[in-house]
Amino acid sequence: MPTVYITAPPDAAGEIASQLVEERLAACVNRVRCRSTYRWEGEVHDEDGEILLAKTADEACDELIARVAELHPYDVPCVERFDVAATTDPFAEWLGSAVDSGAD
Repeated sequence: MPTVYITAPPDAAGEIASQLVEERLAACVNRVRCRSTYRWEGEVHDEDGEILLAKTADEACDELIARVAELHPYDVPCVERFDVAATTDPFAEWLGSAVDSGAD
């Protein structure tokens, strides 16, 4: 099962996280405050941000990534997929049911 790593500005992170869960593309999204230093269009930026860790199912991952691209305010958002090699069975079962549109 994948976890999708996303960075976002603080004023957009909550909405992105909520939409992904509401639309059942992610079972949950953890939000962690961070500070990012990066180069963009020839300038170095240093800004507050949030890391979003979206837990999802294999079958929903591509749609989740596409939805982040639609929701995100950046032209080139950081969106990276990490495949989780192991987790507990109860968590995996919950995640699968939370992303599947047939269960709550």
